[in-house]
Amino acid sequence: MPNCLESSRAQTAATHLSDRPRFDSILSNYFDYYHGVNVVNGDVSEEANYNEIWLKMREEALVDSEKEPLLSSYYFTSILSHNSLESALASQLSIKLSNSSISTNTLYDIFVAAFKEDRDIVDAVNDDLIQLKAVNRRHTSYVDCFLNVKGFLACQAQRVAHKLWLEGRRPLALLIQNRVSEIFAVDIHPGANIGRGILLDHATGVVIGETTVVGDNTTIFHNVTLGGTGKVSGDRHPKIGDGVIIGAGTNVLGNVNVGESSKIGAGSVVLKEVLPRTTAVGNPARLVGEKEKFS
Repeated sequence: MPNCLESSRAQTAATHLSDRPRFDSILSNYFDYYHGVNVVNGDVSEEANYNEIWLKMREEALVDSEKEPLLSSYYFTSILSHNSLESALASQLSIKLSNSSISTNTLYDIFVAAFKEDRDIVDAVNDDLIQLKAVNRRHTSYVDCFLNVKGFLACQAQRVAHKLWLEGRRPLALLIQNRVSEIFAVDIHPGANIGRGILLDHATGVVIGETTVVGDNTTIFHNVTLGGTGKVSGDRHPKIGDGVIIGAGTNVLGNVNVGESSKIGAGSVVLKEVLPRTTAVGNPARLVGEKEKFS
């Protein structure tokens, strides 16, 4: 985690943003000192675990810092002082979710360990960023998605909580769930199985139950509940297929299937199966589109 010395270096770097070569040199020295990364003529060693999106984020952070010098220290400590997407994300989540009872350093170690142990989580993070930037035109850069979209951050915290849940570390998983609910107003049970390329648009008021399954490339708007009816136990929550779009204020209740590439209109209440590639609207929801043949 960044400490006082790191903060001092961030402030020093910020004062030299008008001198791009010198700023890049400061960043290079920072990486050498803290992360053991060999930076020579712009080449970064494999130890830094860079990927295409991470490199793009660093570039975007530098550009944004030059456009808005007042935020240069923020971009430095949030993005540019880290040697990988995993480190930056762990730092961002730990700062957001920490409180007087659980420290930033403790949460940072938890998140970093989860990312290192489960590369599928990191792959899902990349897919979420790609989907978010591609689908939501309000966010024009990866760094904007990473820093400013609470639905993205809530989803990544749940991925770590889900890993802990499956490992039997349930008190810790539930603590993360509770902190995410308090900070982001997004309540996703750590037992829920969330796919890749997930977009929680606006995200406020989203509730997802324990046995819910959400497929890949799914878009969920605000105030959506994927919950139970309260009449059954066990596997009691919805199963959402790939490519589904769920409108704002929708309730999908019970162990019902929502087929792939279907759409559910805002304010609907879904209590029965929704066929693939159809549109459901109303309370109770009814199908309004004919089922299409799969290609």
